[in-house]
Amino acid sequence: METQFYILLSVSTPQGFVNYGKYFFGNGREAAYELFNSLKGSQDTKAPLHIDLMETVGDLPVKIKTICCTLEELGCNSKLIAREIFRLKNLEDM
Repeated sequence: METQFYILLSVSTPQGFVNYGKYFFGNGREAAYELFNSLKGSQDTKAPLHIDLMETVGDLPVKIKTICCTLEELGCNSKLIAREIFRLKNLEDM
């Protein structure tokens, strides 16, 4: 089974964090790590928005890294993620 990478978005609620979005990268480990490391945010776990780099091992999800961000940082990060996925998917077709 092939390893898959994705970014998981979650928001803090009184009941805990709730996932609300995923960006799939496919099996490109280097591209996923490079993009995640370029995202804006910090390790401040009190921030209401979390972005996790996830990997599937077998069929099980494994959290690799987490950053926390503000709404403004999330907007910048979403733009970077969408641009990189667009670039990667279009390069695959060439």
